[in-house]
Amino acid sequence: MSQRRSLTRRAATLAVAAAVTAFAFAASAAPQPNASAPSTFTLANGLQVVVLPDHRTPVATQMVWYRVGAADETPGVSGLAHFLEHLMFKGTAKHPAGAFSKTVSRIGGSENAFTSTDYTAYFQRVPRDQLPTMMEMEADRMTGLVLTDDVVLPERNVVLEEFNQRVANSPDARLTEQVLAALYLNHPYGRPVIGWHQEIEKLNRADALAFYKRFYAPNNAILVIAGDVEADQVRTLAEKFYGPIPALPTIAPRLRPQEPTPAAQRTVTLADPRVEQPSLRRYYLVPSATTAKPGESAALDVLAQLLGSGTNSLLYRALVIDKAIAVSAQAWYHNTALDTTQFGVSATPRAGITFAQIEQAIDEVIADVAANGIKPDELERAKTLLVAEATYARDNQSTMTRWYGAALATGQTIGDIADWPNRVRAVTADDVRTAARTWLTKTRSVTGYLIKDAAPKSEEKRS
Repeated sequence: MSQRRSLTRRAATLAVAAAVTAFAFAASAAPQPNASAPSTFTLANGLQVVVLPDHRTPVATQMVWYRVGAADETPGVSGLAHFLEHLMFKGTAKHPAGAFSKTVSRIGGSENAFTSTDYTAYFQRVPRDQLPTMMEMEADRMTGLVLTDDVVLPERNVVLEEFNQRVANSPDARLTEQVLAALYLNHPYGRPVIGWHQEIEKLNRADALAFYKRFYAPNNAILVIAGDVEADQVRTLAEKFYGPIPALPTIAPRLRPQEPTPAAQRTVTLADPRVEQPSLRRYYLVPSATTAKPGESAALDVLAQLLGSGTNSLLYRALVIDKAIAVSAQAWYHNTALDTTQFGVSATPRAGITFAQIEQAIDEVIADVAANGIKPDELERAKTLLVAEATYARDNQSTMTRWYGAALATGQTIGDIADWPNRVRAVTADDVRTAARTWLTKTRSVTGYLIKDAAPKSEEKRS
C-alpha cells in the first residue's frame, strides 16, 4: 500500500469547507504576482476543466474530483466510496499496482486522496514538466482499474484497521459519528463516510467494481490544474489524455432523501474511560451554500465568524473570559455541501463546571444575537478578518484546487465563487440576526456530551 492518508468526512469536510469559505473572499483580493485569472472549459465527453495559473514556482498540482461520495452509496453498503478510494491505488493493466505512487516518488512529487459525503478527490503535486505524466496516469485509472480478490480483500482489512484507529479508538470521533447519525433522521449524511463496521466487513470486489463503473467517468468529474501552467497548454493536454475517454450515459441525477422538518431537540451522551476532558458540541441543521436562499449562506458564514472564530468571538469572550466557565469555545459552518448541512458550536468546560452551565451560557449568547443583533463595528471586523485570512490562504496551490473542486462538486459555479465577496459584503446586522433566529433553534439541533466513564473493574485491578 502506498504511504498515503485517507481522510474521512470529519477531517476532509472541515478542511475543505473552511478553504472554500476562505477562497470565496480571496477570489476578489488583489491578484498575486505572476497569477492569472482562473479559466474553465468542458471537453466533448463532459469533463469540466478548471485552470488556476500561478507562475511563482515551476510546480503544478492536478486534482480530479468525482461527483460521488458517501451520501451516494446504496443503503447497506456504507463505506463503499471510501473503500474504492483505497482501491484506486491498486493499478491498471497499463500501470500495475504501485507504479503510480512509485512514479510520483521518483519525480519528487506528492500525492493523496480523500473521500467526503459529496465527492472523492485524487491529487498530485509535481514539477511542472511532469504534469503530462500525471495526467496520463490519472486518466488511465479513471476507467482502467483492475481489481482481484488478492488486492481487494487485504485492502478491506486496511480500511477496518483505519476504522479502529480513527473511530473506534477515538472517543471524540465516536461522538461526532453518533451526533451526526442523530442529526440526520432521513438523509444519508447521517452515515459515516468510512462506513459502519459491520458493513465494511462485507464489502467485496463486486461491490467496488459496480460502484466504479457507475460513477467514475469524465462526465461525472472535474479536473482542476493549478500552478505554472496556462489554459491553452492544459486544454491540449486534457484533450490528449482525458478526451478519448467516453462519457457514461447512465449517470443519474443526485437525488437523496431529504430531512423532515425537525420537531424536537435531541441529545447524545458518550461515556468512555479514555476521555481526558469532557466536552460539549451542538450541531444545527442549516442550509448549505447550494441549498440556501439568496444571502442566507453568507449570513451564516459571518455568524460563525462572529460567534466562535478566535479569542475575540462572542462565545469565547462570554464563556472563557467573562464567565470563566470554559477553557475553549468555537463555532463553525460547513457551507460546502450538496444538501442541508451543519452549523456547529462547541465548548470544553473548566473543572467543576456542569454541561448545564455551559449550555445556558451558549444559549444566552445566541439568544442575544437573535434578539438584539450585533454592533456595526463587530460586523465589519468579522468581514475584515475573513478577507484577510483568505488573502493569506491563497498562497497554497493545493488549497486553491480544493477551493474550486469542492465548490463545483457540490453544485456551485465559477460565477458563484467569483461573486461570493459581493454577497458577503452585502450581509447586514439584520441578516445575521435573522440567521441566528431562524436556524440556531434547539429543535434543529443535536447536542452531544463527551464524558469520562469509570474503567471496568477488571481493568481497575490490573497493576
